[in-house]
Amino acid sequence: MKKLIVAASCVLALIAGAAHAQERNLRIAFDVPYEPFEYKADNGELTGFEVELAEAMCKEMKANCEFVIQAWDGMIPGLLARKFDLIMSSMSITDERAERVLFSEPYYNTPGGWFARDGFSTDVTDMDAMKGKVVGVQRGTTMDTYVTENMGGIVTIKRYTTADDMVLDLEGERLDVVFVDYPVGEQTILTKEGFQEVGEQVKLGQGVGVAMRKRDTDLAKDVNAALATLKENGTYDEIMKKYFNYDIKM
Repeated sequence: MKKLIVAASCVLALIAGAAHAQERNLRIAFDVPYEPFEYKADNGELTGFEVELAEAMCKEMKANCEFVIQAWDGMIPGLLARKFDLIMSSMSITDERAERVLFSEPYYNTPGGWFARDGFSTDVTDMDAMKGKVVGVQRGTTMDTYVTENMGGIVTIKRYTTADDMVLDLEGERLDVVFVDYPVGEQTILTKEGFQEVGEQVKLGQGVGVAMRKRDTDLAKDVNAALATLKENGTYDEIMKKYFNYDIKM
């Protein structure tokens, strides 16, 4: 009888050990503030569309997730240095980035938008009219790439670490116009008096994906499966509608 009890105890210990070994602990990086995708609420808690989506994704994957705040220009270096395991911070999928990181399937796509103070009437597509204007972008984004490639040498480009710093300079009249992810401009600029959207929205890149290290192919499969489930069961739409009044999913 004692042998049976000991054997049963060993089996239970092995099962518990295997379950513990299968637990997945993940660190997910966000660049804050980047409202409405990731930002700190009045109570200091991290929130936003991508934060809530990450929470739902982790629950679906049965993973223990820790959220890390990381400045944008250190995102990929930090990932490769194993400071965190995933980037879920509005990182657009580009061929250049895909050479360094492994992307999930895209989970949203929004256009870039032009925003300026009231009274700005210059056609942002007219390079003669834009000559000498000061344009603000967030450093290392697809908006930065677009302005650099299409307006370099024509306008003065000012690059910012955070979108908030860029908006402050627009308010302080140190910028003529900014080019930023449309929902960010909508919620951080158009909500202020004296500002307007100018020009047409511009679709950029291949959508936004979760970035991981190249070797983490199994993790990428699980991330893709979890995001697909969240879209199928309505969780994605439920979160999206809290932050947007239009469809951003891909």
